[in-house]
Amino acid sequence: MYVCICNAIRITELRDAAQRCHGDAEAIYASLGRPPQCRQCIEEAEDIIEEERIAAKLPVALSH
Repeated sequence: MYVCICNAIRITELRDAAQRCHGDAEAIYASLGRPPQCRQCIEEAEDIIEEERIAAKLPVALSH
């Protein structure tokens, strides 16, 4: 699924980039070489980035 239609940025691509780049959505888009265009996706992208960063801080559950 795409989060940014203008730049063809998929949610999985955004999540991966959020793990490598510590900036906001605009910085992450730039790191992907695709700066925001119409900007309608920025708010949703920020939410996805925040979710990814929170998930990265959670401890990993060990299976028994």
